[in-house]
Amino acid sequence: MEKGTRHRNNTEKNHPGGSESQEADSGGGGVALKKEIGLVSGCAIIVGNIIGSGIFVSPKGVLENAGSVGLALIIWIVTGLITVVGALCYAELGVTIPKSGGDYSYVKDIFGGLAGFLRLWIAVLVIYPTNQAVIALTFSNYVLQPLFPTCFPPESGLRLLAALCLLLLTWINCSSVRWATRVQDVFTAGKLLALGLIIIMGVVQICKGQYFWLEPKNAFDNFQEPDIGLIALAFLQGSFAYGGWNFLNYVTEELVDPHKNLPRAIFISIPLVTFVYVFANVAYVTAMSPQELLASNAVAVTFGEKLLGVMAWIMPISVALSTFGGVNGSLFTSSRLFFAGAREGHLPSVLAMIHVKRCTPIPALLFTCISTLLMLVTGDIYTLINYVGFINYLFYGVTVAGQIVLRWKKPDINRPIKVNLLFPIIYLLFWAFLLVFSLWSEPVVCGIGLAIMVTGVPVYFLGIYWQHKPRCFNKFIELLTLVSQKICVVVYPKGAEDLKMEDRNQDMEQQQPICQPPASKDKDAVGP
Repeated sequence: MEKGTRHRNNTEKNHPGGSESQEADSGGGGVALKKEIGLVSGCAIIVGNIIGSGIFVSPKGVLENAGSVGLALIIWIVTGLITVVGALCYAELGVTIPKSGGDYSYVKDIFGGLAGFLRLWIAVLVIYPTNQAVIALTFSNYVLQPLFPTCFPPESGLRLLAALCLLLLTWINCSSVRWATRVQDVFTAGKLLALGLIIIMGVVQICKGQYFWLEPKNAFDNFQEPDIGLIALAFLQGSFAYGGWNFLNYVTEELVDPHKNLPRAIFISIPLVTFVYVFANVAYVTAMSPQELLASNAVAVTFGEKLLGVMAWIMPISVALSTFGGVNGSLFTSSRLFFAGAREGHLPSVLAMIHVKRCTPIPALLFTCISTLLMLVTGDIYTLINYVGFINYLFYGVTVAGQIVLRWKKPDINRPIKVNLLFPIIYLLFWAFLLVFSLWSEPVVCGIGLAIMVTGVPVYFLGIYWQHKPRCFNKFIELLTLVSQKICVVVYPKGAEDLKMEDRNQDMEQQQPICQPPASKDKDAVGP
């Protein structure tokens, strides 16, 4: 995709703040991403990315498909437990393959370059830009709604405020990793306090005797006939609500002592989110009947109007703060995914550069911001999310399957964390159950998602596998890389020249992933 790697040394010498600035910054060792994410910030990244607007706005998807309050609460609990299982599998992979990029890096190293690129392609093309655009639009909607009490805010105003939110948070993330993590810490604390208020109000309601829908005979009173397909869809809705549990793996290289803090953050964050989700839903049904909850498009706001009276404005503000923190967390982690993809040679090389002083991946952050802004001007963001949601979940299973493959093919590789093989098996059984019923219930949507992913195949072979591109094309890419480098004042991180160059060439020439027979020699593999 780019030839810039071969003249990295030249660009670094000619670039302002190149080799001399690097040595000044790091004692002669070159610039690198700083390990500034501690345990608290790691927990904030997981919690902040999982808890977005969903638990405030529309938890009705699980209830609608479950058919009863009791079964819905069980689904929330079971989905949280399965999420812990999946996160522990990712924790093992995260310290066995200690690279930023999350499941992209794991799939690429285990199954080869094409599989990894397809994961990256669908993330770059649709998943992250659309998710960030939707969260930013939700933020702007709840900020502007008080100004338009009798009607919906104008579409242009919503998109403009969403764009300003993205630009502000991109600037913060470009300026300092510490600033970005502090923003995440503060807004994660804010959304937990808001949800804590909801839970406390629910406890007060129960103390007043308002627990009709929590009594066993009423909790399992079905308002529709039970159906295995609908229950599977309820689990799928719950799984999407827990989405973001794997985001800390995207920033492994910036995590302080990842061998300890990665599993600790998982053990703290996901049970906390499960507790909050379950008891927030308990609180909702103490103030609303299932029918009222299903009729509301903003459950937390309706809940606040019923119980908070003149203080009902707290709920819309809470949603706005929650989504603002969600945009920040998504920008922070997705930019690291694009950074990792560029470092592996799967995206333009300039995205693998970091600022000579701030040590932030400014080109990757700008790329993330621009792609999200482009999504804001498109009309059908939500349809795109439906199309690729299936693919996103598909790669979770592929990644966990890779853990089993890695155990088989590389049994002696160093694993600072090693979970029981029963964990990935349980996760894969649950994953297969959801995927089968997703295909059965929404074959067209899943098929379109697969088609979008497959468009990455020709891009991979033309952009990456094809080595001998026209000289004029390579010169143009080199010039574009150098200009971008000078504008952003960025250089390649310490060791980037040697870290993956041999792996990348081997991957393009031989295409032999780890899952090939042991006799094959694959430099793209993990381990010795």
